[in-house]
Amino acid sequence: MLDNPKPDVIVGVAYNILSQGSDYIRWIQEWPGRAQANENKVPTILVYPHDHDRPSSWGFKAESQAEQSVYHGVVREWFKIHLDPAVFDEYKARNPSDTATHEDVRRWFRDYLSRLYDHINLKLSVQLLASQWRSAKIEFLFSCPTTWAPNVVEEFKEIVGQAGFGGPLNAAHTVTISLTEPEAAAVYTSTAAPGTFKPNDILVVCDAGGGTTDLSAMRVIDTAVGALSLKQLRQVDVVKGQNIGSAAIDNDFQELSRSRLREAERISPLPSIDIEEAAWEMSKGKDYQNSKCEYGSSDWAPSFSVAIPRLGLEYTNAKVRIEHGEISFNQEDLGALFDKQLDKLFALIDGQLASFQSKLPEEGVDHLVLSGGLGRSPYVQQKLRARYADGSSPYANARSMQVHVAPDPQLAVCKGLVADRQRKLKAGEGVMGWRCCRASYGLICRELYDSSNAKHIGRTTERDNRDGRQYVNDCVDWFVIQGQPVSVDKPISHPFRRKITPGDPRRVFPTKIVVSYNPPKSLPYEFGPGVEKLCEVESDLSSADETQFKEKNKKFWQLGSRYFEVRYDIKVIIGPADLRFELWFNNQKLSKDTPIKVEWAPSTAPSTAVLEQPPTPPLDIDGEKVREKVQKKISMNLLRAQSADFIKTSSGKLVDRRLGIP
Repeated sequence: MLDNPKPDVIVGVAYNILSQGSDYIRWIQEWPGRAQANENKVPTILVYPHDHDRPSSWGFKAESQAEQSVYHGVVREWFKIHLDPAVFDEYKARNPSDTATHEDVRRWFRDYLSRLYDHINLKLSVQLLASQWRSAKIEFLFSCPTTWAPNVVEEFKEIVGQAGFGGPLNAAHTVTISLTEPEAAAVYTSTAAPGTFKPNDILVVCDAGGGTTDLSAMRVIDTAVGALSLKQLRQVDVVKGQNIGSAAIDNDFQELSRSRLREAERISPLPSIDIEEAAWEMSKGKDYQNSKCEYGSSDWAPSFSVAIPRLGLEYTNAKVRIEHGEISFNQEDLGALFDKQLDKLFALIDGQLASFQSKLPEEGVDHLVLSGGLGRSPYVQQKLRARYADGSSPYANARSMQVHVAPDPQLAVCKGLVADRQRKLKAGEGVMGWRCCRASYGLICRELYDSSNAKHIGRTTERDNRDGRQYVNDCVDWFVIQGQPVSVDKPISHPFRRKITPGDPRRVFPTKIVVSYNPPKSLPYEFGPGVEKLCEVESDLSSADETQFKEKNKKFWQLGSRYFEVRYDIKVIIGPADLRFELWFNNQKLSKDTPIKVEWAPSTAPSTAVLEQPPTPPLDIDGEKVREKVQKKISMNLLRAQSADFIKTSSGKLVDRRLGIP
């Protein structure tokens, strides 16, 4: 958790957009290749010269004609979504001729972020009057798409560190994945326009960017922090996201241009033109990009023309609307490209409204907030208002919904990252107070066999020689339930007990963390179908004071082998799309920033199933989470033994959490 003293600088990074602040927010607008202009964002583009593995340019410099020439090198862009191995595999299946590997994608990320870091260093280090760059307390806050699974987030954090953010060379710098993109956009909108939302209002934030579109449904709540009365946001449903964005519109325009050029070539040959290269350049050129951004505005012309690269002015082909080397596109051409993405966007929003209506049928959605680069489009704004505003929504719970555009929609995410951290520094709590997880998370444990428990009947048991009792292995104790709000600021604490045989030097204990995307009512009871290994946490108690270990069975009349009992806690912090762990022993935190070794496993993405029940307030978890209602009473003999060997859950079960200790 970010509980360190006030930093010198906070830097919010929405992957390719930056803002920074401490007592106030400002953003970097000067970029290489744009010396005479201010730009709110820098494009995610790299150019690799042929037969070189280091880029010759990035960002705006990579957009120059010389760099983009097919004879110079290979252009890499819009690779953000491909960090997810599942998305990359789908792309490879559709494009088998592309020889790029997932390791190449990691390298592109690393190369781009390292140049981004160098530029941040260049711009901000001159503003640090009281300290040097490496010794200054700098917090880098990154957002992430809602579509990323925890293992993808961990991979991204690793790449960020390799690119120069934080790490051993910058020990005073910290890196945090603090909010998802729609969460950050909601934070900024609620702080920049506080009068827009009232307590108990429900808002759906739609962050539509270049490659992905993310949704988050939240409730505005009042919270008191000391003498301050502040607004907080609490998620009321799991976040949703899809690969919808302006990059897909550009790709479709490239395909449309390619098709028209091929038709022109068939009618009248195009001299000295590579059609593939020309179509790609047309989709990146200012003629098309300016028309796309202005489409739907009041002064947009009914058609626009795009110059065909390296085609002379003498070429005209009326059948495909080419005149004097320029090809003409009309409103219907561009509208069809937008509508293809809007159909997907409407389906995503409709799914969110349907999910909310099934959970809370008596409540309505008050606001739809649009942010992101695609959210700036006048055409997109018009279409969203036409479908959802002024009582036109197809869902009864959204008939009174108002449609808003976030202030500075392009900068809403990175400004929200900084604003949330500033609020936490000043008031002790961030704007984003509660979030709902898209999945259920649990840990593998063993349970004391109970013949009256129907779930234990027929299960294989194992005898523990130290106490002579039978246990059921590979049970799952779910500590986070899909769709239930979890506090952002308060970790979930889980107690553990381990048995150590005298003379055994082992002090590192493994815990297997698992994930399930099943609906809450059908969560599996044991490790098997519907449950995937998410990661393995190794708790290292080598530095713990062994005098605090409790010796058991040390009296000659006590049955069973003599052993030491170790009690400790693992605290789980629920991040925007990840889990973090802290190790506590004897009420003291043993771990620092990377407390426990965590080995992450590949995880499949969740399906977009509608959850079956409304979210409920989180349990006050001081020990274990309740798995089911009270069962039959366990015998008094077992209850007497629990202090030595077990933890009793609220359901009455006795659970041993040794997790693989023989």
